[in-house]
Amino acid sequence: MTTDTKNGLRLANVSRRQFLMGLAGASAFVLAARWDWVQSSEKQEYGAAGMPGGWTDDPNVFIQIDTDGAVTLVNHRSEMGQGIRTSVVMVMADELGADWERVKVQQAEGDHSRYGNQNTDGSRSMRHWYQPLRRAAAAARQMLERAAANQWQVPVDEVKTGVHEVVHVASGRTLGFGELAEAARQLEVPERSKLNLKADDALRFIGKETGLINGKLESAHPKAIDGEDIVSGKAVFGADVPLDNRLYAVIARPPVYGAKLKSFDDSAALKVPGVKKVMKIEGTGQPAAFKPLGGVAVVATNTWAAIQGREALSIDWDNGPAEDNSAYTSGSYREALEKRAQSPGKIIRDEGDLDKAMKAAAKKVSATYYMPHMAQAPMEPPVATALVRKDKAEVWGPVQHPEATRNTVSERLGFDPANVTVHVTLLGGGFGRKSKPDFAIEAASIAQSFEGQPVTLQWTREDDLQHSYYHAVSVDHLEAGLDENGKTIGWLHRSLSPSISSLFAPDPEHKVDFELGMGLNTTPFNVPALRIENPPASAHVRIGWFRAVYNLPHAWAIQSFAHELSVAAGKDHRDYLLELLGEDRKIPNPSVGDSWNYGEDPDIYAINTGRMRGVIERATEEAGWGKELPKGRGMGLAFHHSFVSYTAVVFDVEVDDDGMLTIHRADMAFDCGPQANPERIRSQMEGACVMGIGIALQSEISFQDGVAQQANFDRYLVPRMTEAPREVRVHLVNNPDVPMGGVGEPGLPPVAPALLNAIYAATGKRIRSLPVGGQLKA
Repeated sequence: MTTDTKNGLRLANVSRRQFLMGLAGASAFVLAARWDWVQSSEKQEYGAAGMPGGWTDDPNVFIQIDTDGAVTLVNHRSEMGQGIRTSVVMVMADELGADWERVKVQQAEGDHSRYGNQNTDGSRSMRHWYQPLRRAAAAARQMLERAAANQWQVPVDEVKTGVHEVVHVASGRTLGFGELAEAARQLEVPERSKLNLKADDALRFIGKETGLINGKLESAHPKAIDGEDIVSGKAVFGADVPLDNRLYAVIARPPVYGAKLKSFDDSAALKVPGVKKVMKIEGTGQPAAFKPLGGVAVVATNTWAAIQGREALSIDWDNGPAEDNSAYTSGSYREALEKRAQSPGKIIRDEGDLDKAMKAAAKKVSATYYMPHMAQAPMEPPVATALVRKDKAEVWGPVQHPEATRNTVSERLGFDPANVTVHVTLLGGGFGRKSKPDFAIEAASIAQSFEGQPVTLQWTREDDLQHSYYHAVSVDHLEAGLDENGKTIGWLHRSLSPSISSLFAPDPEHKVDFELGMGLNTTPFNVPALRIENPPASAHVRIGWFRAVYNLPHAWAIQSFAHELSVAAGKDHRDYLLELLGEDRKIPNPSVGDSWNYGEDPDIYAINTGRMRGVIERATEEAGWGKELPKGRGMGLAFHHSFVSYTAVVFDVEVDDDGMLTIHRADMAFDCGPQANPERIRSQMEGACVMGIGIALQSEISFQDGVAQQANFDRYLVPRMTEAPREVRVHLVNNPDVPMGGVGEPGLPPVAPALLNAIYAATGKRIRSLPVGGQLKA
């Protein structure tokens, strides 16, 4: 075994460990990588130690080489379109030297004791596993080389790894990986100091979009692991689990968060052909955490019969007192937040003398921005299948958080977690919704009444939109003072949003540390007097994380307001942003009150304004910033730092006299440090661009008397092809000498403000309320 004392990585030859029963063959060579984090009372814990659940002492990732030469990586992260099943295998195969046609991925079951933290969110899968995977693969490669050298009785420095074989350079002799597997499994793992990662010019896939090695095209970029199965219809998503003799269920859920079931009449439902049973599902009230809302389940021989049976139910709900959630109405709630934003709130950052700066200002600017609730709305609504036999249960589903699924299902059923198996299918989108396993708990609860018979619990689109874990509604009020030269000398930001922590404990009515750290208290502008406040905002629905989370409203407000200040100062927006940033510097997170920093050590991942400047300059240069445009056409810019990566976006848009918007082009500059899989990074940025356009133009969940008013895509709109940019250009900033940042989420926050800034440039119309909807019409 070897230990990486710098970041807690441990490598172990676990070929003969008992917990591998069922995973590996008797003669397979299996190397495991795991994290060990040393707790310290002297320093704030970061990285994995700062995450819910932490890590365990047992291995998290396995690389297996069979005697037939097959190489398998056990992937413990969920695949939801981000390409992680391809990317982790690609990193391992490249460092190992494996033939892409002979590698495969095995999806890990939900098992914290074996795989550690499996929660797929926070843009951290590759960020946390890039180096461990490379080191584990390098260790396996060096063990194969040692095994070959022993067999040939030559010094190990006379052998090297080719593609899926080890070569004795002097004689040309070769041994395949499979031929060496059994001998390699007998060896000790190299010490960290003796691990040799491949040089960049020896890599075939990592960081390359064309599959180059030594300047020559050796192979195409590796095809997606699941791509062929997805396009041919063979891929198994949540509703595709192939189990015989299963039943199907849907649930009538309470219309208002926290409502209780008073009574129901199922006589008509039971007359629907195919309906087998109607049963009550126990709810948990508030705070709901990951547990079901409760309701009435209809179980039938097919989904259509279950839905028809649900429609035939007669249900009487107790929606609770008006002061709770039954009076929750979006319009009046917004008015209350906007009024509260005019008064001081809890101070979270205070630098300089703001009152003095505002009194001395030659010009003052103020604005209030609104972002509504949104639902994650993955194209695949929540679905799960469960099979319960006595004291054992199996669950199949598109879950982002297998560990939480296993724990909450076992708690609901009253089983030992060791007796609950969670099989992770492909996810048809997630965006944070499927890390909350309430739908899996519902399926298991129903299946417990049908012992030995599988039950698939299907959410409809209406269920998904009206009973989601919603992105928080937000009101952000900003004020600034400018001197006679237009320079910002005072900055006030009051931000109000209900907190995600209201899911798990009594509502704090204030943002908690990790929410504040998402672009609010980390505001990077070099302003002499700056104050950030957080007035209270209560939660009346289930608030959950949504792609990029609170970075969305913070970036929307800050980047829009910065543009307003540039207009007030009569200066170019790009130049004004760079002036606000000031000289290039690294800002220690603790110095601005950020104790979270996406779980990363601020000594390694400090806020870097130089990298912010870099993406701003790259995006504007590529977009042709400053060029003359015809009437009705304009460019808009925004940038943001989140998930320890940096993004800037420039839109080129046109608005005609009828308010019709055309997005000609989007230029996105992105700096995540080292780039493991550039093709997937580009895809993530392109997807973030389209999703951000939907947030800006169309996406809103509103409430009337506690009831969500949008039920399907006729009212909760997602972007169509006509709303998408005619062209999206992604410009990856090559920055290999810094730690790797996240990719899945940081592209999203600057999209909406960049688009609205472009609309202002084209029309002179300032929009401060999302979604835009019909606000462009004259």
